[in-house]
Amino acid sequence: MPMSFAPLAALENTAEFLPRHIGIAAADEAHMLSVVGAASRRALIDATVPRSIARSRPMELPAPASEAQALAELKAMAAKNQVLKSFIGQGYYGTHTPGVILRNVLENPAWYTAYTPYQAEISQGRMEALINFQTMVCDLTAMQIANASMLDEATAAAEAMALAKRSVKSQSQRFIVSGDTHPQTIEVIQTRAAPFGIEVVVTASPQAWADALDGDYFAALAQYPASSGRIDDLRADVTKVHARQAAFIAAADLLALTLITPPGEWGADIVVGCTQRFGMPMGAGGPHAAYMACRDEFKRSLPGRLVGVSVDAHGDPAYRLALQTREQHIRREKATSNICTAQVLPAVVASMYAVYHGPMGLQRIAQRVASFTAVLAQGLAQLGVKVRAQGCFDTLYLETDEATELIANSAVSAGVNLRNHSNNALSIALDETTTRADIALLWQIFAAEGQTLPTFEAFERGVKPLIPAALRRTSTYLTHPVFNTHHSETAMLRYIRQLSDKDLALDRSMIPLGSCTMKLNATSEMIPITWPEFAHIHPFAPADQLQGYHELDAQLRAWLCEATGYAAVSLQPNAGSQGEYAGLLAIKAYHDAQGASHRHICLIPASAHGTNPASAQMAGMEVVVTACDARGNVDMADLQAKCEQYSQHLACVMITYPSTHGVFEAQVKELCALVHQHGGRVYVDGANMNALVGLAAPGEFGGDVSHLNLHKTFCIPHGGGGPGVGPVCVVADLAPYLPGHATAGRESGVGAVSAAPLGNAAVLPISWMYIRMMGAVGLQQATEIAILSANYISARLKKHYPTLYAGGTDNSGHVAHECILDLRAFKDSSGVMAEDVAKRLMDYGFHAPTLSFPVPNTLMVEPTESESLHEIDRFIDAMIAIRAEIAQIENGTWPQDNNPLKNAPHTAASLLEDDWDRPYSRALAAYPVAALRQHKYWSPVGRVDNVYGDRNLFCSCLPVHSND
Repeated sequence: MPMSFAPLAALENTAEFLPRHIGIAAADEAHMLSVVGAASRRALIDATVPRSIARSRPMELPAPASEAQALAELKAMAAKNQVLKSFIGQGYYGTHTPGVILRNVLENPAWYTAYTPYQAEISQGRMEALINFQTMVCDLTAMQIANASMLDEATAAAEAMALAKRSVKSQSQRFIVSGDTHPQTIEVIQTRAAPFGIEVVVTASPQAWADALDGDYFAALAQYPASSGRIDDLRADVTKVHARQAAFIAAADLLALTLITPPGEWGADIVVGCTQRFGMPMGAGGPHAAYMACRDEFKRSLPGRLVGVSVDAHGDPAYRLALQTREQHIRREKATSNICTAQVLPAVVASMYAVYHGPMGLQRIAQRVASFTAVLAQGLAQLGVKVRAQGCFDTLYLETDEATELIANSAVSAGVNLRNHSNNALSIALDETTTRADIALLWQIFAAEGQTLPTFEAFERGVKPLIPAALRRTSTYLTHPVFNTHHSETAMLRYIRQLSDKDLALDRSMIPLGSCTMKLNATSEMIPITWPEFAHIHPFAPADQLQGYHELDAQLRAWLCEATGYAAVSLQPNAGSQGEYAGLLAIKAYHDAQGASHRHICLIPASAHGTNPASAQMAGMEVVVTACDARGNVDMADLQAKCEQYSQHLACVMITYPSTHGVFEAQVKELCALVHQHGGRVYVDGANMNALVGLAAPGEFGGDVSHLNLHKTFCIPHGGGGPGVGPVCVVADLAPYLPGHATAGRESGVGAVSAAPLGNAAVLPISWMYIRMMGAVGLQQATEIAILSANYISARLKKHYPTLYAGGTDNSGHVAHECILDLRAFKDSSGVMAEDVAKRLMDYGFHAPTLSFPVPNTLMVEPTESESLHEIDRFIDAMIAIRAEIAQIENGTWPQDNNPLKNAPHTAASLLEDDWDRPYSRALAAYPVAALRQHKYWSPVGRVDNVYGDRNLFCSCLPVHSND
């Protein structure tokens, strides 16, 4: 037969990305609908989503583009950025990402698609990398303990302020900050301090700093080296601070600490900073891994995540997240931090950078920077430039007086950005990427016409460094073998592969985590993040050099407004928790502006995400918990009673929609109207937005504020626990209270919530690409398929594990995009807990669903729209097989304390032991279903002992003998 051709329009299919993102084909969909008992996808949606909240109109988004077309459009946008050579400094520096790390970590889905390592046994690789990070920070700062990364240096400094406040004996409400601290850090500290009534005193000069330290305060913070480059001897200041029972905080540069005396050696209590210059591009501000280190006495109040060493069921060392009860989803309104997400992927990059270069390599890089700085200073002095006399590492402060603007403009014309201070001065910060040609160009920029330029020949025999002799480091660091072994590319490549092989990420199998939306992070979405036009630009470069980023920001905000129904969006929050916090600050600022500062009560249902009460507390609100009914819905009677009780003081209510129980609550519009009637605002947590896009918009059905998780619904990968982006979306009258950034010339009523004006700007192209390739129809289809997949799992498993909460417009028992499997009865019938099922799933090659949240001893499952029917069925089959194993315990075939669930996960080493004293076969332990014989993931460790890990807290690299 002759070949027939389709119409040309069909051949030019620009929606080609849609079936690549959505894993369910048409035939699969028909089968799934028959299992669910719905005549069509439309019928399922109508029976699941309340008609009262349906969108008033479709989203107005561009028609979907092909992958190639979208990449071309984004490339044209990126070209509008001007990537000049940056000597701005201010916490952001040029760096070389080693190719072996760029390709095999930053661009590798084995690393960027991983989830937060709450399931320790299948996260040993990334946790070893984080232990390396913690050890690196402890060694370079000379502090006893460090956490596994924070969001950015500015928020780390603000968290250090809070840590000091709850840890010292001083009862003062005053916090002293050196005026020579990075301006963005000061801004975020001021934002964070205001709700707590903390007075931030920013000193204008060294003398003002000295005078302030003679006063009353609970802590003091200084940049080391200072933002202008000066290296101060802070030892006497620390003594003065401690005499007042206060804490001393240092914001320190890790590369500088390879050469200068570390804060731990001169008495600092807390040290914070950023690891950006350890291999992560500037990216217009992020993502970058900040760090926090502290004295041992503060460790149990240390915010963020902490990776510790415990032992597994076989007595072998194993990594785990330590002190997990500190996390805000456990402590709720008693939490002292709402840091729910870290910057794990950038932290891994930084730790691998240290592993690859080792102590001698880092020292060589630092010595080269310091030497070039000294050469530049001498050459500028020869040219008659007023270089401020000061000890320094990488930054020179130049007194340029009335010539400041002229020189700065000349520099830009020459392709160079300098830092322009507000007092007729410029500074120049050098970094790893600085070359001899750069130094020569800088001399040329500052030389008068006809003036003879300095030459490098005069400095070939070396120069005297500008680091004060009394502050030069003499102690060793990074002595562990891991930092002294993998220096060839072959060795490094194999080390990275060795660690990634220990982990279970989305590149291996479905990660069915409820509320966490582990969906496809498409390659085309990821490609642009390392484009030079996005990666190598300073966040505080002149605005006209960031036109591509500003266009990206504007388009993405407009599209998110379409998706949510809100009037305005800020992309500055660099985590979902930060988006929550910013939204609550906006509500608080609005009430203050209306003369209603007394409105401080935040109503939160008992089922809410744990970040909600933590964020409210940090925003200066008082949390009042409201009840839920037997079906998991907000108890409207109790909510009404609370609204009436606190009417005069009601600030807001925080709800999650669909609910944390995975149900569309029919009365949500009535709830919003009730709160508005009492003068409060409605915060709709956007964590479950993957069930709403295209179907309903919070800004239409009564929400005033929402945060989104771009690392969930909009495809930015989780990266092992970060990076994230948490845009805050608001209605029109709250728009003036979105986060601003005075350092970038955009002030607002609430201030800055992250160090960079655009937050984690470098990953915004991922969400832009996703929306551009999906279009409005594609985004809505993704939502509908996510709902179908969740209902399919619930329907197929209901005979084995009842779904705890269900709803539907006709009480059909449908769920939203996730379902909660009820395992509580097994505790009495077999001794099996949800955790045992989670660990046994590892033997089947799956990451566990969300464990015991929001209801203890349950599993919350979210398949997402990206998983194929084959993979969903594979998960269902595993769960059914595990139910059969539970039955073997229930009928007495296996004892309650010795069975495949209690002993899971099974390691290869345990199966090869000579003595096998278990009442089931080795084959059942390893291959409970036949398909695993062809495709098997082996857990590298047995079940980790959580109690032992907390009682024997150890949070740095294992001693050499432990690795034997």
